[in-house]
Amino acid sequence: MDTRLTSFSIPAVPVTEKAQTTDLRGFFTNFLYHWPLVLIGLLIAVLFFVGYVKLSKPVHEVKATLGISDEKKNTDRHSALKEIDLSNSSTIIENEMAVLQSKTLMTQVVRDLQLWVVLQQKDHFFYEDLYTSAPFTVEMLKTVKGNPEGHLDIQLLNKDAFTLTKEDGSVQKGVFNSALTTEFGILMLKPKVGVSPAGHESLRIAFKDPNKLALYYQEAVEVTMPNKLANIISLSLKDPIAERGEDVLGRLIINYQLAGKISKDVESKRTLDFLNERLASLTTELTDAEKGIETFRVSSGVTDLSSESKIGLENMQANDARLNEIRVQLSAIEGIERFVKAPRNYNKVPATMGIVDPSLSSLTEKLSDLQLQRERMLATTPETNPDFEPLNRQIAATSMALKDNIRNIKASLQATASKMQSFGSGYQSTIKNIPTQERQYISIKRQQAIKENLYTYLLQKREEVAVSYTSTLAGSQVIDQPFSGPAKIPQKPLAFAAALLLGLLIPAGILFGRGTLKPTLTDLQQMKAVFGIPVLAELPYAEAKDSVMINGYRLSPIIDHLRALRIKLGMLYGNKSRGRVTLITSSVPNEGKSFLSSNLAGSVAMTGRKTVIVEMDMRKPKIAEIINISPTHAGVSDFLEGSLRLVDIVQTIGLETNLDVITSGSAIRNSAELLESPRLQELISQLTEVYDDIIIDSPPLHLLPDALVLSQFADVTLYVVRQGVTGREEVRFIKELHMQGQLKNMSLVFNGIQRSKYGYGYDYDHSYDYTEQKKLSVFSNLSDRF
Repeated sequence: MDTRLTSFSIPAVPVTEKAQTTDLRGFFTNFLYHWPLVLIGLLIAVLFFVGYVKLSKPVHEVKATLGISDEKKNTDRHSALKEIDLSNSSTIIENEMAVLQSKTLMTQVVRDLQLWVVLQQKDHFFYEDLYTSAPFTVEMLKTVKGNPEGHLDIQLLNKDAFTLTKEDGSVQKGVFNSALTTEFGILMLKPKVGVSPAGHESLRIAFKDPNKLALYYQEAVEVTMPNKLANIISLSLKDPIAERGEDVLGRLIINYQLAGKISKDVESKRTLDFLNERLASLTTELTDAEKGIETFRVSSGVTDLSSESKIGLENMQANDARLNEIRVQLSAIEGIERFVKAPRNYNKVPATMGIVDPSLSSLTEKLSDLQLQRERMLATTPETNPDFEPLNRQIAATSMALKDNIRNIKASLQATASKMQSFGSGYQSTIKNIPTQERQYISIKRQQAIKENLYTYLLQKREEVAVSYTSTLAGSQVIDQPFSGPAKIPQKPLAFAAALLLGLLIPAGILFGRGTLKPTLTDLQQMKAVFGIPVLAELPYAEAKDSVMINGYRLSPIIDHLRALRIKLGMLYGNKSRGRVTLITSSVPNEGKSFLSSNLAGSVAMTGRKTVIVEMDMRKPKIAEIINISPTHAGVSDFLEGSLRLVDIVQTIGLETNLDVITSGSAIRNSAELLESPRLQELISQLTEVYDDIIIDSPPLHLLPDALVLSQFADVTLYVVRQGVTGREEVRFIKELHMQGQLKNMSLVFNGIQRSKYGYGYDYDHSYDYTEQKKLSVFSNLSDRF
């Protein structure tokens, strides 16, 4: 029979040191095993949620609805102003929403309502704001520059007097309805009629920064458009005090409407000033023309004109009227041209009086809209903001298109004016036949008629603008006045979910952190990842006193695992069937190598193979205790010292068990030197001739080098690693042993697995075992023999 050991081995799983696999099932098993910790975490979650509910202030959601009117649709109301281009652009609702959320409006709201001066009352550990429930009001008569933040504590002395305690502890006495100078300004406390100061002992006046408060409300007020097809804006605000929230939204709407009216008034006044200026100039010119007619009539005595003169005069007047219209249009075009050519001119576009050109009207209207949009953005955004760049580009592009349009209109008007002048020259040639005095009269009368018509036209337009300036047409309408809903705890469902999540994450984090930082190996995947060495078996935890081989065969998860280990071990030996030497060692004590040695030997002996356990751990022997035999019997140390034979140290366990035991023998100190004696080779040689399997239990290798000496006689080495016992610091030591080949055919055994404790391992199912088992123990009747 070929007794050579084959090269067959159990392949290792190809993993890297950094590879890790999360065993969720094991994690949850470990989670449930530590249920007291989970219960504590949930208790913390409950306390957190209850504390949140108790400390959180209930808030009211205040809402209001505002309708925005589109001025461009109101053509009937503004038709009289259309010709002079008075603010006939459509309202962009997004711009109105931005205005409502502007810091300028909100700052004005804060100052109008005097929100930065808050009367507070102490409630347990915190001060709560009072609004309408305050026994008196605080009126700031004069504020100091910078609006410093701070507070003044109020102590009521009687119904007429009080004291103010500053933050530095100094006290100042005051009287109701009288001005009082403080570091925050001049203030006056006014008692409310019918409100008793009882129950308002701990009061405080808190002074806040108006700018910071405006920023707070700017973010707190939500402005939305519920329906994209309707010009409706919805305002909402959450505030612990419903009345204050309603006042804030109400004042915001009022200030918004006032700002819109002021903007329209400015535009109307600008146009009105232009018309007044032009009318004043025309009044002087018309007066001069009328005086000229009067002087000519007195000096020349002309009282009537002939029919021919009337016809010539009418033709020339009509031609001159048309020519004058063209000149007015040219003047307007030149005014617009100068405005467009002016660099960075964002004032109102000049009026396009008398020019009927759809393209010009469209471009001027577009330019007016863009300028109005820019002015509104300036109310909320600094001019250096990048948001102005696209708007400035649009204004520049519109201005360029407007320049081209102006150039074409101007050329057309100039051509028409030239033709009218030619016609006028013809009429003048005709009139030359009229007497000189009559021709002079016609010329003077024509100038007077032209100026009179223009004066009447501008006077009418001024009256229309004046009516618009004094009108009360609103650009917005309040659909729903501010109203508040019932008080609610903010984010209560979210707080409950967060508390529950926190209650689960606390124990989970503790367990995960402890598992990650735990100095011992607990997971097979960790072993595969860091070792790269074949794991031959995984053995569940079992007490040494409850050894399968001591109490007989019974339902136990370790039995099948020992059988599997025995089968895999036989595969490692291949064709070698006799004299097989298996070395079992570990890194440190209490990893279960002696337990594994005794039970593996018993499992092998149960297959009919003659087996012997050789206890080479002469410092701390445990085999005799596990098997329950005499520890004083001669053993390995006695044989190595040369005083005994093999037959003298072997203890036979029954006649039918096929299992013998050689204990460590007498206690010695120099075990390493003793193992290097020639007698060790003689002992192993004799054992291989007598036994099929020799199981050697050696000392922990990281403490004693005995296993390295014994490894030269071994065919296979089983290195025991115990869950929760073997430290992570042993990883490098075990890897070096494997890489340097100091132990022959090294494989790992993962011992002492407790799934319920560490979350890794297998559940054992008894359903596949026999219901009735006969107790078969390789160590039966030991108490009768020893």
